[in-house]
Parts: sequence; C-alpha cells; structure tokens
Amino acid sequence: MRPDCLNPFFRDVATCPGVGPKTASWLSLLCGRRVLDLLFHFPTGVRMRPVYEHQIPPSETWATFSFISEKYIIPPRLKIPFRVVGQAPFGKVELIFFRYRKGEIEKRFPLNQSLWISGLFHNQNGIFEMIHPDYVRHQQQDIPIYEVIYPLMAGARNNVLNKVIGQALNSLPGLPEWQDHLKSNVWPDLKTALMTLHHPKSEADLSILTPAYLRLAYDELLANQLALMIARGHNQHQSGISCPIQNRLKLQLPFTLTQAQQKVLAEIEADLASNICMCRLLQGDVGAGKTIVALLSCLQVIENGYQVALMAPTDILARQHFQKIEKLLQPLKVSVVLLTAREKGEKRKAILNALAHGQISILIGTHALIEEGVKFKNLAYAIIDEQHRFGVNQRLKLAQKQPGVNLLVMTATPIPRSLAMTVYGDMDVSILDEKPAGRTPILTRVMSIQKIQEVVQKLKEWTAQVYWVCPLVEESEKSDLMAVKARFSFLKELFGVQVGLVHGQMKGEEKEAVMADFVAGKIKILVSTTVIEVGVDVPNASLMIIEHAERFGLATLHQLRGRVGRGSIQSVCLLLYDKLSATGRERLELLRETEDGFKLAEADLKMRGAGEILGWRQSGLQNFQIAHLPDHDDLLKQATLEAKEILKKDATLSTERGQHLRTLLYLFQKDASVHTLKAG
Repeated sequence: MRPDCLNPFFRDVATCPGVGPKTASWLSLLCGRRVLDLLFHFPTGVRMRPVYEHQIPPSETWATFSFISEKYIIPPRLKIPFRVVGQAPFGKVELIFFRYRKGEIEKRFPLNQSLWISGLFHNQNGIFEMIHPDYVRHQQQDIPIYEVIYPLMAGARNNVLNKVIGQALNSLPGLPEWQDHLKSNVWPDLKTALMTLHHPKSEADLSILTPAYLRLAYDELLANQLALMIARGHNQHQSGISCPIQNRLKLQLPFTLTQAQQKVLAEIEADLASNICMCRLLQGDVGAGKTIVALLSCLQVIENGYQVALMAPTDILARQHFQKIEKLLQPLKVSVVLLTAREKGEKRKAILNALAHGQISILIGTHALIEEGVKFKNLAYAIIDEQHRFGVNQRLKLAQKQPGVNLLVMTATPIPRSLAMTVYGDMDVSILDEKPAGRTPILTRVMSIQKIQEVVQKLKEWTAQVYWVCPLVEESEKSDLMAVKARFSFLKELFGVQVGLVHGQMKGEEKEAVMADFVAGKIKILVSTTVIEVGVDVPNASLMIIEHAERFGLATLHQLRGRVGRGSIQSVCLLLYDKLSATGRERLELLRETEDGFKLAEADLKMRGAGEILGWRQSGLQNFQIAHLPDHDDLLKQATLEAKEILKKDATLSTERGQHLRTLLYLFQKDASVHTLKAG
C-alpha cells in the first residue's frame, strides 16, 4: 500500500486549482495524469522579460511595458484577427488575437485604462505588434522578470504550466529522508531540490550537474538499483526446474565452438542443472554464434524429458531458426515444430494437441507462442531471441507458461556496461565477445549518393549476392528519400528477374517466397527495408548497400552490415549518404573504423545519451526521467554500492530507514519491488 505522505504526488492534475478539462487534457498529454509527472517535467531554459518604458524593444523579443487601450478593430468574420490598438511609452502598439469570444477582449482591455502587458514583441518596420500577450496585469510587479521555459506541445501554454507547477510545488509536504549523506554531498532535501529546478535564475541553474539535479538523479538511480537487486534476490530464491547434464544427446557440429561459446555454454548448463530458476541475458555481437549456444543448451533440457520454447520477433527469423535447428537435430530425431500466426485451422489444432501431450520437444515461433491457447505439457526452458523487440510483459508471459521455467534472453544489440547495470541488474549476464574462425572482416565504405551510377555499374561485375536497403516503402511528397519500391523498379529494368523485393507491408507468404529464392541463389539483388535487419543469414551475400545511411540509427546500420560477412569471401558494406550533419558524419566514420558492436555501443552512448542508445528506444529498456548516462555514471556506481550495503544490512527494508526507502521506491514507480519484498 502506498504511503499516505505520497498522496499529494499521485493526485490527478485535474484536481489542481484553476485546471479545467481542457487544460487537464493537454497537461496529461504533455506530462502525464499525476502531479508527480508535472514535477518531473523540468524546464529547459530561462527567459528574461525586460521592462521597456521609453526605449523601443528590438524586433522579435520578449518585452514588458505599460499599455493604454484606445480602440478595438472588430473583424467582420471570426477568421480575421481581433485587434486592440493602444499607446505604449514608445509609440502605438496593436495587440492581435486569433482566438477570441465576442466581448471577452473588451472585458480584458477596457478603453482608456492603463495595464501592464508582456509577451513576444514584433517590430515590423516601425509597426509594433504583440500576438496573444502572455501576461495582462494591473501592476508591473505581478509580471515575472525571469520566466522558466518548459518543453511544450501544440496547444500547451508556458505561463499556464508555470502557474500549475508552482501551485503543485507549494502544496507538497516534506518527505521522510532516506539519504544518509546529504551533508557530505551538499545536496538539498527532495522538496527543495524540486523547487530549485523549477525556479532557476539562469541557464546554469538547469545544469544536470547542479546539487539539486544530482540529488534527484541519485534518488532515481538508487531506486532503480534497489528494485533490480530486490527482484534478483527474489529470482535467486525461486525454485526452478532442474535439468542435470546427462550427455545422452550428442550433436556433431561441422565446426569448433569458440572459447567464448564454450564458456557461455558452461554457464548456462550450470544454471539449468541447479534447482534455482535461471534468468540469464546472453549478449553477443552480430555473427558471434548465440543461436548454436542456445541450441546446445536445449539438448540438456530435452534429455531430461522437458520441453523448450524459442520465441523470435519476426516470422522470417522464426522460420529461419526452425529450418536451421530442424536440420541440425534431424540425426537425433528430436521433434522441432514451428508455430506462427500463419499456422491455422487443422494444422494449428494438431500442433497444439501434440504440444499439450508432450510430443513436441522444441516449439519455435513468434508472439503466437504466448497466446492463451498454447499449453505445454512440461515446459522447462524459454528462450527469447532479439529480446529488446519484445515488451517486458511479453517476455514474462512465455516464462510463466509453467512454474519454474528457466529463462534465457538473447540480443545481438550490444549494451554498454552502465546501461546493462540499470536494465538487467536482476539477471545474470553472459557475453560472446569472439567471432567464429574463418570470418573475413567486412570492408565498410562511405560514399555520396551522387555517385549511385558508379555503384550500379559495379553491380554488373559483382558475382555474389547483394542486399540493397532503402529507408521507405513508398515515396512521399514530404520526403526526398528513395523508396524501396521505386529502387526495385529501377534495378529490375537493369537486371530483370535477378532482383527481388521484400518489405514489412508484404504478406508473410510473399516475404517467405522471396527470401527462399534469395537463399537458394535465384535472386541476386534483394531490395529491402530494414525487415532484413535481424537474423537473416545468407552466406553467399557479400555486398550490403544502404541508401541514405545518414537516416538510420547506429544499431540498425551495424545490424544491417552484419547480414554480410557470414561466409569466407570478402564482403563489403557501402554506406550511401546525401546530406551529412556533424553527428551523422561521426556516426558513419565510427562504422567505418570498427566492427566491434560493444565499442560502437559505448561510443554511441557518449554521442547521444542513454535515451537513444543504439536505437534501443524499446519497451524493455529503462527510460530514466531524470538521470543521464553517461554523465551520471559515477552516481550509478555510488547508487549500486549503496543499494548492496542497504540490502546486506536490511534485506526486507524493515528498519526505519528501510521504510523511508520503500517511499523512494513508490515515488520512482518501483512498486513491484515493494510487493516482491512482501511476497518474500
């Protein structure tokens, strides 16, 4: 149950004084429904509103001055603006109103009455105008000289947001203090920190390195680390299905595992053999061999008489996994079945029936695996590939099909260490940082799109297969980017039936047919969107052309490049750019310099921050409201150490300070960890 002292933080914004339905509507869209959301919606700047008594304000500036209304210019139609003409100390000024009710403006600006107004002032060749003044007051002192600027959206008003947040701050109670080291860090208490950040006097006061900001960032990181450690402690006490190593199922591989693969496989096998529920993340760069490690670990589960589920994010990837795994396990006579949305009718009924009776050892599929009708007889192992493409709830649904299921989640998108600490602190982490032998490094080239004719000429000489990726499906009037359909038509005229097309709007059967032809070598050039970004494996493809590469994120570019270089022949990734910003140029240079996804991830974190890291804006990734990584990496380390010490001394947060920390967990939306403590 949430502590009563937090009720003012969690009340609806509609209950704030002066907030009607219209204001509540845009406030909830901009910030959220609760007062807490308003308080964590921090300003991005400070605006000065100087007073002009006689000097004419510059054009396009925020200004405050006295104003005496002299006449109204009432329009014949509502679409024409209403004007109030009056006298300022420096000359005639017209106030312009595009939205108004009849009689409303006359009431606000009675003729021949002196008022103080403030807003954005326009000086158009000696014609002075102000459109919709922000402030209209009887006294000059009622208009702030410094005004905080908040991030806004269409229809939102900065002065209204200022007023509502100010009222919310004034009504906040003091909270019990959970930090022991405020004095050593010279940090304010929580309420003072919020007041300070919402009432800055200069841009410097808004820095993420001010004491007020550091206090709140540390609170958020501490709450995050406590929640993850509580969850991890809960997981480590959960009874799991034990699958001892028996080595009855021996798989003869046509290659030797790397040392990294052997190490990670041993870690997973030890987890599966224990009676504690496994919860492990397997990170591996593109082409590092995650799938074969997962497959070998499946044999340990199957030889103990249990079932395995493998869930992939796309139909293409699920079918590719099925084809590979079925072929490899054929000599062992292990039952491998595919289930996606395309398996329907009697075929689907037969699969579900066989699954429920334990006749299927490995079920591979997409989101179809987590539907209610999919029931296993004895599921013991759930594997989720490209896990960042699934939401947290989707991952949990698969693992909760039966009690004690061991969970392995895999990703080919490397995550910087600091982010892994904040996102996967409740999981054990294994890393494949070595690629199989025999792989030739990919040559990455950067070229202007103006040289595209040269590229097409080279294609005529290219003997291996080619991917050609475009950013859009169809051309748009608002964009000059090349659409995949237009590029397909262009290349088809030159190369005929050797060109294939695949994109996300095609039906599953169509995509599968094109991909099958590409794998079989019937198609030489595959024109595509990023639908081929994840998992597609065609060893004979040795050229990746990415058109308008500057429009793609670093993760997508790295993943797309990983579709080639999967055989022994020399592969090339060609990045075609149009207009490059400084950041875009740096991003493409990074790709040219290294194939190491972990290095790219760390570099991208420094370039763009955690919110956009490697395109990880997914439902599974921690999105901090306040903390900024890597700027607050030192705070993260400090919070991690403190969280460990807290739980070592007070594992159930039952002391007085522990109760205060429960308040912190609720404040930063870590309610689940509080309930886990109660359940434990």
